Amino acid sequence: MKLLEKSQLIKNQEIKAADNLAEFCNVITRNNLDINAFLETNQEQAHQKAREIDFKIKNGKKVGRLAGLVVGIKSNINVEDFHITAASPTLKNYLGSYDATVVKKIKEEDGIILGVTNMDEFAAGSSTETSCFGPTHNPAAPGLIPGGSSGGSAAAVAAGMCDLALGSDTGGSIRNPASHCGVMGFKPTYGAVSRQGLLDLAMSFDQIGPFASDAGGMGLMLDVIVGLDPTECTTLDWQVPNFTREVQDQKERLKGMKVGVVKEFFDVSDGPIVKIIEDRLLQLEESGAQLVELSFEYLDLCLPTYYLINYVEFFSATRKYDGRKYGHRIEEVCGEEVLRRIHMGSYISQKEYSGKYYKKALQARSLIRKEIKSLLKDVDVLIGPTVPKLPHQVGTHLDPMEMYAYDVLTVIANLAGIPAASIPAGDVKGVPVGMQIQAKPQEDVKIIQLLSFVEKNL
Repeated sequence: MKLLEKSQLIKNQEIKAADNLAEFCNVITRNNLDINAFLETNQEQAHQKAREIDFKIKNGKKVGRLAGLVVGIKSNINVEDFHITAASPTLKNYLGSYDATVVKKIKEEDGIILGVTNMDEFAAGSSTETSCFGPTHNPAAPGLIPGGSSGGSAAAVAAGMCDLALGSDTGGSIRNPASHCGVMGFKPTYGAVSRQGLLDLAMSFDQIGPFASDAGGMGLMLDVIVGLDPTECTTLDWQVPNFTREVQDQKERLKGMKVGVVKEFFDVSDGPIVKIIEDRLLQLEESGAQLVELSFEYLDLCLPTYYLINYVEFFSATRKYDGRKYGHRIEEVCGEEVLRRIHMGSYISQKEYSGKYYKKALQARSLIRKEIKSLLKDVDVLIGPTVPKLPHQVGTHLDPMEMYAYDVLTVIANLAGIPAASIPAGDVKGVPVGMQIQAKPQEDVKIIQLLSFVEKNL
């Protein structure tokens, strides 16, 4: 059932919020031990919220836009009275003492927060295997990784454990697992969503965004979480569109839409993935879109630029985890990938190396941002593969560069600060493949329009 339809049925009392919740709790009871998507749930609290919503509806009282819909939250976003661990031994006993802005907004709109989801430790990873609570498994492709770092949220939606989920995206951490798990994932324009209450990986890249099984759910959640937050310095004061209305609008959106197709995005991707995306592009062209061939000569620069900045910002963000105020000293308990990034960030941050590495990376970032905005100048969106290769088997040893290679097509949006989403495009022998859509800053609505069209027509 589509989420906009379910939302309306709950508000019409044709489906009870309590029954919707109970169904998800049953799925979690049956399957979470194997999938490991949720780290912690509070079903008693969730049922109390569901009963309150049903009572309000029964008595004709107004309810919020998410009334009765069940939500999972990535474990690096603060939710009061849940353990917010970022899947690290550093914060294993840390209990959230407040709600992040996005969580407040969900609660205000009567969304039911069921629990917190698994992730790569401190969001450092692309597979959700670095979690101190063990890896998450891909419900859409058993035995394979779900992607990361927001793999628990993607898997929770894919496995039918919740209606919607939130993740954070630093270099593809929403879009990567959305692609691998066969769901939709959206990274909004940088600053479109408040990061207040998020445990940063790299503050100049990080953006909170939603996972959903359909465009209507994506629109509902974006309508709730997007908007200015006076308490958070990076949020934009802009004319926020009505995303749900755009999903429901039946206008012919595709005729005359210019779709940029970047050759290099396909050159670095595996053949079976390329074939699926090319088929979808041909369908879009047959539906009225105009395909525009483009070239991006700086693709090889994107990964090193992203990771050099990531290392420095992550090192800075982790200095508060010194074991004095809360948790343990991070260097004494963290995993291998987190320690690698701390050491690299410490090294690059030293005065004698800053100019050689970090400042040059900032210059390269400016060049990449300028070039991407130039590519988008004469087209509405860029479309290509989300991830260049299929997910590996859980437990397979990859060296760091092999793991980082998953991110080559997703880091671009974070470097440029533009909105991007992944939508299911097909599968290779049962393994989902995502199609990435990128747009100009603050033109998130064009992505939603395209998600809705693809869902309904292709």
